[in-house]
Amino acid sequence: MSDPRAATPGIAFALIVLGTILGLAGTDLVLPAVPSLPDTLGGTQAMAQLVLAAFVAGGCIGLLAFGELGARIDQRSLLVGSLVAYALVSLACMIAPSLPVLVGLRFVQGLAGSAAAVFAPGMIRAMFPEDKAVGALGFMASIESLIPALAPVLGVWLLMAFGWKSSFLALGGLSLAVAASVALLRHRMPPPPSTRAPGSYVRHLTNPVFLRYALSQAFTLGGLLIFVFGAPAMITKGMNGSLNDFIIMQVAGITFFIIGSNLAGKLTQRFGPETMILFGSILSACGLISVLAFALLGGAEPLVLAALFVPVNLGLGFRGPPGFFRAVIAARGDDARGSALVLVAILVTAAVGTALAAPVVTLGAAPLAAVAAAVSCASVLCLLALPKLEA
Repeated sequence: MSDPRAATPGIAFALIVLGTILGLAGTDLVLPAVPSLPDTLGGTQAMAQLVLAAFVAGGCIGLLAFGELGARIDQRSLLVGSLVAYALVSLACMIAPSLPVLVGLRFVQGLAGSAAAVFAPGMIRAMFPEDKAVGALGFMASIESLIPALAPVLGVWLLMAFGWKSSFLALGGLSLAVAASVALLRHRMPPPPSTRAPGSYVRHLTNPVFLRYALSQAFTLGGLLIFVFGAPAMITKGMNGSLNDFIIMQVAGITFFIIGSNLAGKLTQRFGPETMILFGSILSACGLISVLAFALLGGAEPLVLAALFVPVNLGLGFRGPPGFFRAVIAARGDDARGSALVLVAILVTAAVGTALAAPVVTLGAAPLAAVAAAVSCASVLCLLALPKLEA
């Protein structure tokens, strides 16, 4: 019998990546249009910001919902349904008569578009052997890392050329195209390792092996995101820099993250996943500690800050793909719920850390770096304290 992982892995992988990209672009592609929405639909600028917040809130609920559904129903069918629903709601956003209605639709849009992110790790696990699966996850992560940088640029062009509705039209049209492609290739795509898997979220939350990989993943990525979310205000208000300095920091960081994530597969094959997960976590934490030390010593040069931020991204690139993959394995066949919990843990960590750092982001790099470094160091503590997967 032929290995199901040999069934059109390239095409199937591309469709899964496109599905996750469309879900991510739901925030960044629409972002440039948000300031102009009150002039078009009425309402206040504060309510316009809810267009972004509602999408994120719906996404969090969607992650948990699809995690539960994915353990009971064929994930390929759910993925098609999710993309179709995401497309229809995106198109419905174009005819929203008011800002409150658009906010409500955005909540549903975020919920509907969460399936690809939940199902991707398990599907990739089914397509490839372990060493290639880690490399595939790294490649997907490197592509996804470009979305926050490139999607707003495309969003500005769409806004200027065709108006605020064009971003929703693009999301709807592309989602329908991907949904149709997945439906046509459904029987040629390998099924996830397990459907109707026994288990529950409670089982994972009380499993120390799963928590080792889920929490360490959330704390390393969360520490990076906390610093990134606070960096624009910190650089411009606390370091007398400019947004160009922030852009330089981000470009350097994303570049090295892409390098690290694409090397992760080969390095994991050579040194083993546990070594790379621990090394990447330590490297990322040390990068934030170095930023904290730089700030405490009176450093205020944005270019030095950008250089010190490089190891934070490189460490995440090294540990991210094998770390997520091991979390999926630790879910013991319950891939959908396991992936959903990891993603929710990342979002919650970033949100809580950002809220804690918000009052001090204008006081310079030290307070923000202290919060981010503490979260990142917690990742290393999880790896040292919690048990590993058995060989």
